[in-house]
Amino acid sequence: MEWLSTEELIPLQWYRRMRAESPLIHTEDDAWSCFSYDAVKTVLTDYEHFSSQFNKEPSPKEPIESSVLRIDPPRHKQMRTLVSKVFTPKAIEEMAAHIANIAGSLLDEMAGNSDCDFVRDFASPLPIMVIAEMLGIPYRDQERFKAWSDALVGNDYDQYLRCQEEMSVYFAAIAAERRVHPQQDLISKLVHARVDGEKLDEVELIGFCMLLLVAGNETTTNLLSSAMLCLDERPDLYSELAADRTLVPPTVEEVLRYCSPVQAMPRRVAKSTELFGQQLSEGQYVNVWIGSANHDERVFASPEMFDIRRKPNPHLAFGQGIHFCLGAALARLEAKVALSALLNRFRMVRRDRSVPLERLDSSIIFGVKRLPIALM
Repeated sequence: MEWLSTEELIPLQWYRRMRAESPLIHTEDDAWSCFSYDAVKTVLTDYEHFSSQFNKEPSPKEPIESSVLRIDPPRHKQMRTLVSKVFTPKAIEEMAAHIANIAGSLLDEMAGNSDCDFVRDFASPLPIMVIAEMLGIPYRDQERFKAWSDALVGNDYDQYLRCQEEMSVYFAAIAAERRVHPQQDLISKLVHARVDGEKLDEVELIGFCMLLLVAGNETTTNLLSSAMLCLDERPDLYSELAADRTLVPPTVEEVLRYCSPVQAMPRRVAKSTELFGQQLSEGQYVNVWIGSANHDERVFASPEMFDIRRKPNPHLAFGQGIHFCLGAALARLEAKVALSALLNRFRMVRRDRSVPLERLDSSIIFGVKRLPIALM
């Protein structure tokens, strides 16, 4: 899959070189980057030395920093418990039929369209429709949701702050309405939830809504588009999956490994410590390159081969430890249901190779901006 070996998409050659030469390296900005599977897994699991919390006090300008993504225990456990009740395996599995209906409706619209873009017409709207319904927000605002999501994971810090300001106004208004008129949705549950007898404060509440909206669609959108890229490169695999649907779940896992939607995550050194022979000082930052860890040849045989029968496949695409992705089960279900719907409907799907692939403007997220396709 040579097209995924370029710096414009996934820098597999750079990852391979760094794992071999500098699996843990001190960078010019007094930070660290780790590339090996063992180093990445260690940092992700050891929250006492490697903290997810960057700000001591919540900032109204950056509510996302007050979400469960960016806090440590004991508050982390308390807040995670609030939504873990919604993301139970049983509750997620019960959504399968509804997700299949959404996927079917989107594919119906695409079937009669000669100008199909897999990202725009399928991979993006499907998870947004699912998470919008769970939160209790109107899907008609989908374009705003997508723009906010892109800005929140992008490289433009001004846009990062601006989108949080806009989202704060948006979610504050909905939360205020749910306080008076609660509904059977996630925002109503968060508004009336108690942590140690206390409600979430406004910044925590808005940060939670932001995280759920963005994480609820960004990962799945890029997982689906990456699956299409991988299957387009190997058309024989599409036929194999159509003939044997038991291969769909391991295919999803291999996409997660090969094209990890989250390529990198930051951590802050909470206590000075030694890691793989290097001394890390309190206050320094560590970037863990999940995309590199998932291609570590010491863990994965022939890591740059896309193998839908790979077993075992202990990838770190959803993180590890206490910050393991809350929505992992939902993302997996959406991907499995969406791919099955696609296989049911079309004999083959091919990418329009006259349109160059363009990676999202993000150093931490992998995905493509557009993916024109032909349906057969």
